[in-house]
Formats: sequence, structure tokens, C-alpha cells
Amino acid sequence: MSIDSRAPEAARPGRGTPARPGRSRRGPTRPGTNRFGPLPWIAPAVLLILFVVLWPVYEMVHASFLRISTSGFVRGSAGLDKYRKLFGETDLGHVLLATVLWTLAVVGLTMLLSLGLAQLFDQRFPGRRFTRWALIAPWAASVLMTSIGFKWMLDRTAGVLNTALTDLGLTDGPEDWLGDPATAWPWMVFVAVFVSLPFTTYTLLAGLQTVPGEVYEAARVDGASPRQTYLRITLPLLRPAFLVGLVINLINVFNSFPVIWGMTQGGPSSATATTTVFMYQLKSTDIGESAAMSVVNFLLVVLMVLAFLKVGRWNGEES
Repeated sequence: MSIDSRAPEAARPGRGTPARPGRSRRGPTRPGTNRFGPLPWIAPAVLLILFVVLWPVYEMVHASFLRISTSGFVRGSAGLDKYRKLFGETDLGHVLLATVLWTLAVVGLTMLLSLGLAQLFDQRFPGRRFTRWALIAPWAASVLMTSIGFKWMLDRTAGVLNTALTDLGLTDGPEDWLGDPATAWPWMVFVAVFVSLPFTTYTLLAGLQTVPGEVYEAARVDGASPRQTYLRITLPLLRPAFLVGLVINLINVFNSFPVIWGMTQGGPSSATATTTVFMYQLKSTDIGESAAMSVVNFLLVVLMVLAFLKVGRWNGEES
């Protein structure tokens, strides 16, 4: 009688053999390695946030309650005197209003133009790759350098714009574009939009390219017009990318400093200053008051973002 030498399928090692109790297939683990969970991995990021974000905020708030000389020496506690002095400034109301209008104008124009550019760059046309590369140029260059370049272009005596307009007979004489707030604000808004377009356009373009083509095909089959497709399919699916670009632009534009300082330094006086520039102007006379303005500016940014996220329902859920 022959005996089959093949072992039963269940008896072969590694195939269907039940694991022995008390033994893990992943190998032994050192005792205590899971005690802290993910903390060892996120600790560097937490420490970075503490030292780069929270510590400066603490120092800023602390400095707003001190008497500090312009040379940086602490002269003692000031209590709430710096805040009283700040809210007694005659230019503060104008600066706050100018900051709100500046933010709304720059962010609104940036989002509108970026939406159109993203839609254009999402299409296929000759030279699309070159135009995409060209759009990066304002983003790659320093914002301060761009602002100073426009400042020299708009210079009253040696500016290219005044020279061209005078030679063409379009103006009777050179215009002081940046000396008059009525003309300085539109030019600063133009430059701010110019340097903000690349990031926002590419953010929206990335959102457009995540929309499945099958959705548009189904809309065409259902007889939807291009306008209906854009309003009911493209914009709703673009909402997450749009919100990201909008929030980041709100924070950046509200705190914008290089554009205004590089072109007008907030002058004449504080006629073209926002809260960030006004804060820097106060530093030359009273560091404590400047720190108080920094605290107010910080709180305004936090409230603005929280209000926007509440209204915009960031997670798309009903509260």
C-alpha cells in the first residue's frame, strides 16, 4: 500500500496554518514605544509653531503693555495707556476704512481675474505652455522689487509713464501719480492684483483639472447649456479650491506691506496707509503703541477669517 507523501493543504507551513496564540506576525515590539502615540512624530512641528507663531504673539501682546523707548529700552509698565493713545489717533478711523476697502478691492479683482485666467489656461490653445510659464514671473519676483519698479515707472520727473504721455500729447505736464491718494490707491491696487494673480490662478486651475470629464459629458447629454454647466457643475466643484485661494488672499492682502511701503510708504502722512503700514509708522515714535496696533491688527485678521469660514461653511456642513 503506497502512502501519499504530499502533506495536506492545511498542514503546509505558511498556507492556512493558524497562528499560535500570543504571537504576532508583525514581529516583536519594544515595550513603551506606543505610549506617546504620534507625539514623537508631530513634536517638531508643534515646537516650530510654538517658537515661530505663538512666542512672537506673546511678545507682541506683552510689549503693548510696556513703555519702550525708540532705542528699545523698557521703561516700565504702561497698562492700557498705549491702547488709549492708539484709539485716540485721528488717522485710525481713516486707516481702518482704507484697509477694508483695500482688501475688498484687491481680493475681489484677484479672484475674478484668476477665475477667468484659470478657465482660459484649462483650455487647449497654441502657446498655452508659454503663457502658463509667463504667469509665474510676477510670483517669482520679489514683491518689494516689483513695487519699487512701478514706483520708478510712475515717478513725476523721470517716470516712463509721464514721459510717454507727455511725448504723445495726452497730458499737459507730468502727473504726480503717487503723490495724490486719489491716483495712488488705484495704482497700488493694480500692483497688488498683479502680484497676487499667479498663486490664485494656479490654485483655481488645479481645482478645475480635478473635475471629471464624465460630468461634463453627462451635462451635454442632458442638454445643459455652457452657462448652466459652468454655474451648476464647474463652480460648485471648484468651491474647495476657490475657498483656499480666497482665505489666503484675504490674509495676505490684509497684512500687505511691501506694495504700499514700496510705492508710497503710506504717505502723504497716512493717507495711503493700511493698518500694517500704520503700525510701522507708529514704530518710529512709540514702540508700545505700535505693538498695540499689531495686537488690534492680529485680532482683526482672526475675526475676519473666522467670520468668513462661518459664512462660507468651510466643511460644507450645516451648523
